[in-house]
Amino acid sequence: MRTNIVVWWVLVGFFGILSAVYTVWNLLDPFHGYVEWVGTVGLLFIAFMAAMIAIYLRKTYSAQGGELPEDVLTADIDDGDPELGEFSPWSWWPIVLAGSASVFMVGLAVGHFLLPIGLAIFVVAIVGWVYEYYRGHFAR
Repeated sequence: MRTNIVVWWVLVGFFGILSAVYTVWNLLDPFHGYVEWVGTVGLLFIAFMAAMIAIYLRKTYSAQGGELPEDVLTADIDDGDPELGEFSPWSWWPIVLAGSASVFMVGLAVGHFLLPIGLAIFVVAIVGWVYEYYRGHFAR
């Protein structure tokens, strides 16, 4: 994680210097001779956003109390936390949910009569996905 922090701080410096170079370049241009604010402010904001990510990573690194197994070169695969959640590889509900989102988006683009149909499919899909372990073969 320390390498990630260094990379983000390098990006902050790069975009800060690039913003200054861009501003000076526009001032020295014989055709313009003034500051082009959109590019200058955009590059500065990219530097500020990179700084926010670097600060967040630094605070996260200092709060975790040591190196993660992903950051140790001698760590094995099973040193990390094996529990990532519960996934259903046989479930069809995520596909139905994606279909409802696509029907809704097509309704936004083509005809508004598809919007309630997409919402109805969404409600059925989300209820089915949430309650798939309450009935049938995989009930708990």
